[in-house]
Amino acid sequence: MSTDTPLPPEADAAWQTYLDMGESKEIYFGFLQSLDMKYNKNESPSIAENLKLEQLLAEHDRRVKAFNTAMSAIEDNSARQLLIKKLTNSSA
Repeated sequence: MSTDTPLPPEADAAWQTYLDMGESKEIYFGFLQSLDMKYNKNESPSIAENLKLEQLLAEHDRRVKAFNTAMSAIEDNSARQLLIKKLTNSSA
């Protein structure tokens, strides 16, 4: 079973939400890392930066919930197995 095998629609929807979740995680941690650099210089984040961090985390949480919902929607076991194989072989 190749990871290039096309996913059934419900598994593909879950795959897309997984990619979205990975993107929001990357954005959140990138911003968090930039704030950490400020801390290392004994600077504090601004109110706007704290608000942005909160918004980025909320967006990531929303995407995690969307992924969980999409995974739950996959009723066909073979579709679920194809997706799990793709998830375990991806670096997204």
